[in-house]
Amino acid sequence: MQRLKILFTYLAATAFIIILWHVASVYVNKPFLPRPFTAIKEFFLLFGQGILTGHFLTSAYRVVISIMVAFVLAVPLGMFLGRNEKLDGFFAPVIYILYPLPKVVFLPILVVFLGLGNAPKIVLITIVVFFQLLVTVRDAARAVPYQSLLVMYSLNASGWQIYRHLIWPSCLPEVLTSLRIALGTAIAILFLAETFASQNGLGYLILDSMEKRDYGEMYAAIIAMGLLGLFLYEVVDQLEKKFIKWRKL
Repeated sequence: MQRLKILFTYLAATAFIIILWHVASVYVNKPFLPRPFTAIKEFFLLFGQGILTGHFLTSAYRVVISIMVAFVLAVPLGMFLGRNEKLDGFFAPVIYILYPLPKVVFLPILVVFLGLGNAPKIVLITIVVFFQLLVTVRDAARAVPYQSLLVMYSLNASGWQIYRHLIWPSCLPEVLTSLRIALGTAIAILFLAETFASQNGLGYLILDSMEKRDYGEMYAAIIAMGLLGLFLYEVVDQLEKKFIKWRKL
C-alpha cells in the first residue's frame, strides 16, 4: 500500500511537470523548447541505441564514487572535531575560509594535474560534498547532550563505544539530511565538470547537443540527469527508513 502511494505521488508529480512543460512549449513555440513527448521519445530512442546509456553510467559512476569518498572522509572527521574542542578550535578557521569558496574554480587546476579523465571530476565533487558533510556532522556531534555522555561514562564505555553507540546514531539524521542537500550540489558540479574539457558524461552530451542545436537529444540528456538525481535521492530516503525508524515514532 505504501509503495503504491509513493508510485502514485511520483506519477502525479511527473504529470504535473509534463503539463507545465507542454504549456510553456506551446506558449514559447520555439525549437529550443520542444514538446515534452518529443524529448521523452528521443530519450527512449537514445537509450535503446545505447548512446545515452554510456553517458549515464559515466556520470553515475563519477557522482556515486565522489559521494562515497566524501562520506568516508567527512563523517568520522566531523564527529571527532565536534567532540574535540581544542582540535576544532584549530581547524575551524580553515573550514570557515575554505567552505564558502566556490570549489568549481579549482577545476582547471585539477585538470592540469590530473588530466582529462574521471579523476578531476571526482576530486572536485568530492571536495564540495566533503565540506557540506563536514560542517553538518561537526555541528551535530557538538550538539549531543552532555547528560547522554555522562550515561555512557557511567557504563565505563570506551571512546570507540561512545562514538559507535551515541555520537554516530545522534548524527545520522543530520548526515542523511546533509546528503540530500549535497546531492543537488553534486549533480550541479557534475554538469559543470563534464562541460569542461570532457568527451563523455551527461553534462558533455547536453552541451554538445546544444551546440549542434539537437534540442531533442539535449532534453533527453537533461531528463537522464534528472533521473540520476532522483535515483540517488530515493536511495538516501530508503537509508533513512531503514536506519532511523525511531525518528517517526
